[in-house]
Amino acid sequence: MSQRKRRRFWRRSTGHMAAQRRQNPKGDGFETRAVHAGVEPDPATGAVVPPISLASTFLQDAVGAHRGYEYARSANPTRAALEACIAELEEAAHGLAFGSGMAAEDAVLRALLRPGDHVIIPADAYGGTYRLVAEVYEPAGITWSAVDLGDRDAVVGAWRDETRVVWAETPTNPLLSVVDIAAVAEVAHERGALVVVDNTFATPYLQLPLRLGADVVVHSSTKYLGGHSDVVGGLVALGDDGLAEQMAFVQNAAGAVPGPFDCYLVLRGVKTLAVRMDRHCANARAVAALLAEHPAVGRVLYPGLPSHPGHDVARRQMQDFGGMVSFTVGEGEEAAIKLVASTRLFALAESLGAVESLIEHPARMTHASAAGSPLAVDPSLVRLSVGIESAEDLVDDLRHALDAVG
Repeated sequence: MSQRKRRRFWRRSTGHMAAQRRQNPKGDGFETRAVHAGVEPDPATGAVVPPISLASTFLQDAVGAHRGYEYARSANPTRAALEACIAELEEAAHGLAFGSGMAAEDAVLRALLRPGDHVIIPADAYGGTYRLVAEVYEPAGITWSAVDLGDRDAVVGAWRDETRVVWAETPTNPLLSVVDIAAVAEVAHERGALVVVDNTFATPYLQLPLRLGADVVVHSSTKYLGGHSDVVGGLVALGDDGLAEQMAFVQNAAGAVPGPFDCYLVLRGVKTLAVRMDRHCANARAVAALLAEHPAVGRVLYPGLPSHPGHDVARRQMQDFGGMVSFTVGEGEEAAIKLVASTRLFALAESLGAVESLIEHPARMTHASAAGSPLAVDPSLVRLSVGIESAEDLVDDLRHALDAVG
């Protein structure tokens, strides 16, 4: 596609983004914006829930003259509502929706990197991110380094002339390390690089990376934003018009877009994000307190504990500490595998961020792709996604399972 055609596509397909730049007139509170951002009552019927637009193509009044939509891969009304919603909640100018969190990550990297470029990722990055960088982008000519992003000297030491992007997660998956976004952004921007923050664990309810200096935010909307284990999706939010144009081009050219029903499910989930996150956080605190005292547990990895090395940074840049808790089982891998199969309420399953509590063994499940690499996960590690059930019931469930293992 020529540059001229590419820009014409950008103007057509993102006309709906103009609304993202307007302040929500209905209220400034996060809870209010989560309910109303990106949606208006249907003008034809007055329905308070916007209709799901299933059309794959849209009528043109004349050649090139349409009503904002022409083909659903380029833009769709239900997707536009979700994109406007995430832009507003992340305090961004632009939002883009994708078919999965990994599709969102791929689009960001495709837009920002070229062969010969270098990217810095966390030393404890999500296994899927590591796999994408190491097994997809490295063969395409991208180099990378895995660094403790909490160590400024380590970041500077890994820097190269060709470094273009610092990719951060905070809290990280699965070790729940906390990255000082403002400090990383200062290092990167001084050297002409961009900062991308995976905000999946924190959500915009708890943390706003763009406000702290990040350039791009990504989400797996499969997780807390959707919140009910019934949809797969990814989101990107950013402020720069030029970068947004590049990512929208990739979104349309590669076509990894979500279907309208998926967009509807994420929009519905976002409406209850605040109340769900409050319960996730409260339950995680109760679970972490149990784990910190149980003799079968080695280390507890939870930013809400004062003993956590990132606790002070988390207090400064987050509204609360999230619903994820990881810990090691003192007896090692065999005990960890026995434990994850012994709980009653915590379901043994991958993914996270939904209303039901989940337990998993990262080394053999979500992070198996990092086995044998510098990012390999401790085989004694267990990761919990603490749901919104009764905190007392969750604590009892874990206590009984730990007692049986210990």
